[in-house]
Amino acid sequence: MDRYLTEFLKYIEVQQNLTENSVKAYERDLTQFIKFVNNNFTDEIEMVTHHHIRDYLLYLYRKNYARTTVCRQLAAIRGFFRFLNKQEIIKKNPAEYINSPRKEKKLPTIASVDEMDEILGSLESDEPLELRTRALLEVLYATGIRLSELVNLDLDSIDFEYRFVRVYGKGRKERIVPIGERAIDAVKKYLRDGRNQLAKMDEQALFLNNRGERLSPRGVQYIMTQQIQKIALAKNLSPHSIRHSFATHMLDAGADLRVVQELLGHVNLSTTQIYTSVSNSRLKSVYNRAHPRA
Repeated sequence: MDRYLTEFLKYIEVQQNLTENSVKAYERDLTQFIKFVNNNFTDEIEMVTHHHIRDYLLYLYRKNYARTTVCRQLAAIRGFFRFLNKQEIIKKNPAEYINSPRKEKKLPTIASVDEMDEILGSLESDEPLELRTRALLEVLYATGIRLSELVNLDLDSIDFEYRFVRVYGKGRKERIVPIGERAIDAVKKYLRDGRNQLAKMDEQALFLNNRGERLSPRGVQYIMTQQIQKIALAKNLSPHSIRHSFATHMLDAGADLRVVQELLGHVNLSTTQIYTSVSNSRLKSVYNRAHPRA
């Protein structure tokens, strides 16, 4: 089965133009599935049935995997067997009629405007790494870009004159996102006083780690955790929480939903609409506190 997995991963990378992170996620999920099937049923891809797939999903539930994780793994399995069926490696797709479990509607964790001010205001040192951290958090909050998009920014990704950032989203689709003055100022200060002390020769990445190399997603996660601990914020925020906060604060201030959709790089408006639920719940909370007959 491993040979077919390698062929499938090459296909989604080259033909479907998926990002490296997406390909790795498929690889992790499908490797786990193949190991389960090999250990419990068969090592012949043609012998895998819908019963084996259902047993694997049941195994995930018994291991207390989140419903969203099960949905993601099933999507990977479906894509894998669809590919094998198209290539005529298997005659019948065993995943074709397996229904997805219903996803739980979970509202994203966000920081308030005051909490974002507190996070960003705690970074006042002129040390190179702190200048970098201030700049990258300002960029995250100013643009709402994904973590993968942030770490892939290069020196020429920001247009300082017109205040735009060029990012490459899912499927390597390019989009142009406006960026605010405070974020521009933070990046300029980092480039002037911080990055040159970190950079290795010819490194084009905008945000660097302490070894002068491109900062990784895990590195940004660690930085975010450190900042939350530093100000003792009673919330478990991640870099993605800043993206959620960006969208919610834009909608709270009256931004059009379709504009926010474009800024976030969402293909479907329904993906963006979860933020209207957050905004509506905040409106209701304010109403309940403020109205005398609420």
